[in-house]
Amino acid sequence: CIKNIDKHILERINTLLADESLTKPFEEKCRNIVRASPENNPLSTVVQFQLGLLVRFLFSALIDADRQDTADSEKPRTARHRQKGNYRSWSELIERLESEYKKFKTKNDVDEIRREVSADCLDAAKRPGGLFTLTVPTGGGKTLASLRFALHHAKEYGMDRIIYVIPFTSIIDQNAQVAREILEPEECPGDAGRIVLEHHSNIGADIQSWKEKLLTENWDAPVVFTTMVQLLEALFGAGTRGARRMHQLANAVIVFDEIQTLPIRCVHLFNNAINFLVDHCGSTVVLCTATQPLLGTVDQKKGALNLSEKNELMPDVSRLFKDLKRVHIHDCRKSPGWTYPEIATLAVEQVKADGSCLVVVNMKKAARIIFEEAKKDGIEAFHLTTGMCPAHRKQVLATIRRMLDDREPILCVSTQLIEAGVDVSFRSVVRMLAGLDSIAQAAGRCNRHGGPEIGNVFVVNQVEENLDHLKDIAVGKEKSNRVLDDYKDNPSKYDGDIIGPKMIEWYYQNYFYDRKDIMDYPVTANGNDSLLNMLSINSNAVANYRRAKKSMPAIDLRQSFMTAAKLFKSIDAPTQSVIVRYGEEGRDLVNQLCSVFEVEKQYALIKKAQQYAVNLFPHEFERLAEQDALYRVQKETEIFYLDCPYYSKITGVSLEPVRKEEQFKDEYIDT
Repeated sequence: CIKNIDKHILERINTLLADESLTKPFEEKCRNIVRASPENNPLSTVVQFQLGLLVRFLFSALIDADRQDTADSEKPRTARHRQKGNYRSWSELIERLESEYKKFKTKNDVDEIRREVSADCLDAAKRPGGLFTLTVPTGGGKTLASLRFALHHAKEYGMDRIIYVIPFTSIIDQNAQVAREILEPEECPGDAGRIVLEHHSNIGADIQSWKEKLLTENWDAPVVFTTMVQLLEALFGAGTRGARRMHQLANAVIVFDEIQTLPIRCVHLFNNAINFLVDHCGSTVVLCTATQPLLGTVDQKKGALNLSEKNELMPDVSRLFKDLKRVHIHDCRKSPGWTYPEIATLAVEQVKADGSCLVVVNMKKAARIIFEEAKKDGIEAFHLTTGMCPAHRKQVLATIRRMLDDREPILCVSTQLIEAGVDVSFRSVVRMLAGLDSIAQAAGRCNRHGGPEIGNVFVVNQVEENLDHLKDIAVGKEKSNRVLDDYKDNPSKYDGDIIGPKMIEWYYQNYFYDRKDIMDYPVTANGNDSLLNMLSINSNAVANYRRAKKSMPAIDLRQSFMTAAKLFKSIDAPTQSVIVRYGEEGRDLVNQLCSVFEVEKQYALIKKAQQYAVNLFPHEFERLAEQDALYRVQKETEIFYLDCPYYSKITGVSLEPVRKEEQFKDEYIDT
């Protein structure tokens, strides 16, 4: 590269590198990374990993500047619409939030506790920036309380933006809408779409054209709502689409909602990245959940969060859990387990006794069977799984909430998508045995607002449940069996609370110990290696080089950045998004995608299509393709839509044609 470079460019590079105002701060940053590491060793895994993050950070700033510069020169008019950090002041946004708080009325004890949680977050906002936990039981008002902390903290310390990281797209709309209604009020129409930015998953091929890259968001907004998938892609993913956003994580308040959903194999990658952002990029991070995972107790040499008791924003977590106890957990495990008809019967009995019941299962198949069984009794039943597109799920949830508010008898059968933060409140819940964190989250959908009568949560074990492809759930279920048995022997040891802090801590000690060997993201493609190793000391590649060359590599940074990025997947299984023609809007959307050729219009439609997309596993995609049920919206694209007979108005995507009465009307599409 140096031999072939243009002479004037090489001279310019050497001039820049001779400027100590550039090199000295960089060298000091590298020294700080070594000093802050647990071993204080420049050749340790943690140090080398964080030096790699520094390289990616610089790459992010470069790529984003290049993309914006190119886009602005291509289309000067669009440059005027960029905010480039010129946002509404934090003071103005705080005033909007605080005026909303003044309108809130305290109706019961739960509302009073939510006020206390919010007040504690307001007080904590004055603390110096760093890494914090916000441990509040489900229904304790974490979303608005954490927003209050973030806004006041951002003003206090001059932060650039607030980034909310949500585990699932199923709740990102709900939480973003709450923030938007407060921060983008109707009386300020000029702020619509400029304060709160939503960034979901991307539909289509991983490889984008240069025009599509120019149109991709770079999180240029004061308040960003995104998913854990997108954040992990920004930190570790391949290509430039995610990487160009990484530098926006600096000098930001980053709030992780439901942090317990972090993929277990990403633990050390995540921990090192968060420590890097907090210690070296001036960011403040808040980990929110009712079931705080023990991310500070894992192997320090591989990367543990720098957490202590002083990191907790709540002054008395134990008291908070006691005050917010709204349910009784019934351990109904039996040998050999519960059948589907038995679970359906239990659920129907609860609807008849209490008026409403939610059943949460581990697999879509179980949801469908229990739903069909329960319907035989003639009660009003609803079905929720990831086989339904977001627009479909939102409509079903709206109906469910209305019926719950009107106290109409209702049963809902759902997979675990309903557990993490979905704001619904049933009188009783039946939870199929899973990790204790999942049981606690399911309990949060029961008596959520603290009715006069305590709610009931029934934990049942299914007969011969096949979880071969759901390893995390299988291990969680096994560890829950162990800690629930411990609780039976000595409830007082855990303060008499099956889902209290002491039980959750004991559960995670068991769960993390069993899974410690996969926390560094092992990769089978390269044999006995891991992404943590490849992105740090890269010992396998260095050893191979040494054997081949009889010497060590003559470079300081030995990470396999590109290979590791290509191997990284933020979710366990590769999935393919397929657009479904749900309702009239879904049908019109597919028609437009099939007929529009301008990139800008395509991009706007693809963003809208996120609400009508379902992620399919490879075997599901192949099965539907074999039946000619999938079509490309246009030739030479990787964006597919589903044939109508394979989508049910009630249960979503089906691998077989559904009954006529469950189908949407099919109409001709001109491709």
